Amino acid sequence: MRNQARSHLDAAPAAARSGRRPAFSPGAEVIGSELDLHLTGRHIVEALTPGFCDAASVYLLERWLVEENASPAGDPPHIEARRLALRVGAETSATWEGILPVGEVIVFPRETPYARSLATRRPQLLDEVDAHTSERLRVSSGDDARIGRLLRTASFLVVPLHLRGAAVGFVVCGRGPDRARFLPDDTAAVEALAARACVALDNARRYERERRTALAIRQSLLPATAHSFDGCHISHACAPAGHDTVIGGDWFDVLPRPGGRIGLVVGDAMGHGPESAVAMIQLRTAARTLAGVDISPAELVRRLDTLASDIPGASFATCMYAEWDAQHHTCTLVGAGHPPPLIRGPDGKAAPVTLTSPGLPLGLGTGTYEPTVLKVPEPALLLLYSDGMVESRQSDIDQGITRLAGLFAQAVDASADLTASDTLHTWCERILHHTSVTGGTDDRTVLLAALMPSSK
Repeated sequence: MRNQARSHLDAAPAAARSGRRPAFSPGAEVIGSELDLHLTGRHIVEALTPGFCDAASVYLLERWLVEENASPAGDPPHIEARRLALRVGAETSATWEGILPVGEVIVFPRETPYARSLATRRPQLLDEVDAHTSERLRVSSGDDARIGRLLRTASFLVVPLHLRGAAVGFVVCGRGPDRARFLPDDTAAVEALAARACVALDNARRYERERRTALAIRQSLLPATAHSFDGCHISHACAPAGHDTVIGGDWFDVLPRPGGRIGLVVGDAMGHGPESAVAMIQLRTAARTLAGVDISPAELVRRLDTLASDIPGASFATCMYAEWDAQHHTCTLVGAGHPPPLIRGPDGKAAPVTLTSPGLPLGLGTGTYEPTVLKVPEPALLLLYSDGMVESRQSDIDQGITRLAGLFAQAVDASADLTASDTLHTWCERILHHTSVTGGTDDRTVLLAALMPSSK
């Protein structure tokens, strides 16, 4: 039969005899350069087409993508694989989206060359497209005449992807009748490419899993973009440091307190690694727990310091705590080694608050914290921020605070409605992303509150 798989190939000797190198494109050199599954898949098919073959696709096993722990049987009745990338000639996958969409999950029975290649760990070389694929393409294509181009394949190669003894997926290559059929050295070359691609795909999968985990943690920790309480309207914005950083040591929160008071906190568990992220999570959780106890702001920070001393990696964490009491027109500030907040009054000027004491960083367990109480008889804006907003290698922190105060004053529209959440968020974004603020290598966070004294 013409559709007989020729999988037992003496590839290495043939490659040595021919001396011919497969015509992989320069795209082969960039495989693994990006920790992105779809981009890696695209690099693989771009390396193969159109120079080496007329059509190429990459499929990954669904169970590998979702990281199921149970191992499948050695020869399962079928496999489920997701199309990661596709290229026909020089056409991109978008051209074929309506027929062969990237991301489609396909069930391949045991008798298909795809399942056989994974079960035997050997390439499958056929003289035409297998019957299962041919029928599936005819059914799914409707009246699209382009499917005929694929079905005229005169040489069809399936190369398995295996990594550390586990099946990962497979690469499929096809050549039309106007090109030479695949030879043993072609098969060996694709196997070598597939082995390198496996490592790149696994790295990308692991990175994406860690990134999803970090993003999920970060999203679960972020308060709502806007908060509205009687006498207080709050918004925030934040930006992680670096392109790939999704979670770090910055933490901030809005804390309803007994008696209608509102607590605001911004802090930094120093560092950028997982240790600082874990410390940040525990500090934030502790602050939320303490906020429910009817204690003074200074006592809240003191207890947070005691708790932080027992948290690995939380030493030298800093924070600024502000508590607004709209009924008494007071804002109480307690610092723990953190830059002072900025306040903008009705005159439009913004300046740092002079604190009674800057306080010691959290985690020492011996800190004494003194409150600074501000009388706020008229509406005002209070800005808390992370040290990444003001620290720079080019200038000292005092200069950074002065720059930020100037930007704070400029970013605010004096005629705007302070009670509008969209307005506050717009100002937060201006402050966060304005070029006057040095980016540095630290996370950046701003927490902006409109303090509205009660008239009752």
